[in-house]
Amino acid sequence: MEQLMRNFFLFLAKNKSLTNLAKRYGLRFGAGRFVAGATLESSITAIKRLNEKGMPVTIDHLGEFVDNEREAAEMTQHCIDAIKAISKEKLDSQLSLKMTSMGLDISDELVLSNMRKIMDAATKHNVFITIDMEDYSRCEKTLEIFKMLKSEYDNISTVIQAYLYRSLEDVQTLDEYHPNLRLVKGAYKEPQTVAYPEKSDVDNNFKKLIETHLLNGNYTAIATHDDEIIQYTKDLVEKHNIPYDQFEFQMLYGIRVERQDQLMQEGYKMRIYVPYGNDWYGYFMRRLAERPANVVFVLKGVFGK
Repeated sequence: MEQLMRNFFLFLAKNKSLTNLAKRYGLRFGAGRFVAGATLESSITAIKRLNEKGMPVTIDHLGEFVDNEREAAEMTQHCIDAIKAISKEKLDSQLSLKMTSMGLDISDELVLSNMRKIMDAATKHNVFITIDMEDYSRCEKTLEIFKMLKSEYDNISTVIQAYLYRSLEDVQTLDEYHPNLRLVKGAYKEPQTVAYPEKSDVDNNFKKLIETHLLNGNYTAIATHDDEIIQYTKDLVEKHNIPYDQFEFQMLYGIRVERQDQLMQEGYKMRIYVPYGNDWYGYFMRRLAERPANVVFVLKGVFGK
């Protein structure tokens, strides 16, 4: 049943008519629980509230799959504006972005030009950038561009998805760059030819990725809401005397807030992934697909209970 619901929400995530409808009617029907606001300005209060609790964040202006240079330029400028706002408002925040928003599907020259503009601004304002990983068809190109930019800039990371067969090899290959990596399970619908179909196999691979990257001495962001993975990380860190400043946990805005607080109180660094923007529909559907229990939160949001 859970797999059926996952497939259903992933199907809805790609529906362009529903995406346009969602943009038109804004953050209603429970999405506001997971999305901080329609604009960065409207999200700053929520971000500062998290910072005041002792939680750093990474912000993400929602939007993906841009197919023309004008929109790519607009998204690039929005990232630059967000970097400036982080600096101006003195937010304890990084910035996450999707390169399909910067022209990844248009041309290598365009996406590299836009990414360098973003990275130059980030370097100037001392803001750290994470390139989000998207679906499998864009994985290789994303890693190629990450390697290129990592050789030019220090303040950049990317994401590795545990459900892909290739991911352990990717982590091992990337080690020469001593990268900061965010490790996740993965939230796109992929064929069995490239991704583990069973949760148990994904979890086992996730653990291998965490162990490999941490024991290689690299900074590791473990992005999960799964208590088994969290406990595994705690045990691994204790067993190998890995310092707490070599890793952090990351969770999504609005999901398992009590657990976020608990981890922070236990002394672990807890970063919150804070999305904002009116192009929230695809992100929202993938969050429901990742964890069908989130549907309960949405229903509560709809009926105000």
